[in-house]
This record gives sequence, structure tokens and C-alpha cells, in this order.
Amino acid sequence: MNKINYIVEWIKKYAVDNNFSNLVIGISGGIDSALTSTLCCMTELNVHALNMPIHSADKNTQNSRTHCNWLENKFDNVTVYEIDLSQVYDGFKNTMSNFENELGFANSKARLRMTTLYQVASSVNGLVVGTGNKVEDFGVGFYTKYGDGGVDISPIADLYKTEVYKCAEQLDIHEDILNAPPTDGLWEDNRTDQDQLGLSYEILEQCMENKASDEHQKIYNKIRKPNLHKIIPIPICRLT
Repeated sequence: MNKINYIVEWIKKYAVDNNFSNLVIGISGGIDSALTSTLCCMTELNVHALNMPIHSADKNTQNSRTHCNWLENKFDNVTVYEIDLSQVYDGFKNTMSNFENELGFANSKARLRMTTLYQVASSVNGLVVGTGNKVEDFGVGFYTKYGDGGVDISPIADLYKTEVYKCAEQLDIHEDILNAPPTDGLWEDNRTDQDQLGLSYEILEQCMENKASDEHQKIYNKIRKPNLHKIIPIPICRLT
């Protein structure tokens, strides 16, 4: 439990030191948001957990509701909201019909969720808590820039995906979430993270530690290279 307790104390200290008593987090139905929201609740600060479906797969929405119910039953300091953004997204997509791009619209779902989290955070003077893990945030850049990458703090960004599962198991996260194939939830065809990346998280972790085969390392580098703009700081044109 050392990593778990350390992260809980880190979240709480950062919030208190910066005069925040509210944490705002999106619940996707996946393992990362399930673990992070549980850690947030363990701080005893006020937690606002948002389920934000956008034409989401039934299984993702159900897993999100299952976890939100679990949080409510386990903790007294959490408030759960379900905010369906499907109509907001449809209106945006219709307005932008002259700029059709499948990936762009998928990323727009993540950015609408980010905007929603910050609106709620503004209303309660809260911090938006990120749910990205080490592989996504620093390995292959598997997140939406200014979407799920737009957060105030990232408590589990130094945990590999396998470590996320171990921590979640220790905290008795619901087995449906533990057993669900990882997915970013941005597509309506239920494609998984591995479908999109081409490698499992276990192999991606091996690549990050230079322990993978040459073939896998080559695939990893091919995935990582076009996403480096997310990982490195925004370039600044310095005049002096």
C-alpha cells in the first residue's frame, strides 16, 4: 500500500497547499479513472465524479455507473454526476461538418469532456484531476492534447499500466472494470487501446525500459514519434 498511500498524501498536500478543498474527475469506466477517483476519495477532500457519455458504448457507460455507485457506497465525500454530452457533441459535429475528420471528431469528444470538468471545477473552486498513466503520458503520448491531457494534476502519471492494475486490485476495484479491455472510449465501434496502438501495455512497458525485441521497439518508436509534440513542452520562440 506504500505507493497508494504516497499518492493519496501527494494529492491532498498539493490541494491543501494551493487552497483547494474540491477535486473534480471524469469517470470513463476504465481502470485508470477508477483507481484515480478512489485515491481522490481517500484524501477525504470533496470529490466531484463525472460520468460524461457521448454516444458511448453501453459497456463503458455501465462500468462508469458501477464504479460511481461503488464510490458512493464506500465514501461520504463524493458527489456523482451523470452529464450526457451527446447532444452537445452532435451540435458541434453538425456545425463543423465542412471540416470532416474522424480522428478530429474523436478528439473533440475528449475536449468537450475537459471543458465540462473545468466548468464544474470553476463552480466549486476545484482541481481537475488527470487519469493518465506513465505509458500513455510519457511513453506513446496516447491521449488527446487539451482533452484528457488538459488537467491540473496527474497523480498516477508515474505508474505503469501494470502497476495501475495492481493498485486497483489492492483497493478492491470492481472486477468488471479490472477485466475490461483498456479503451479510450472515443469510438463507437468498441475498439480497444491495443487495436489502436498495435501493442499491449505489457510490451509497451518493456519498450520504455529497452527490454523489448527489436521488432517491438521499432513499432514503439513508430507510435511514439508522431506524438512527441504532446510529451515535450510547447515550443517557444524566444527573442532573447
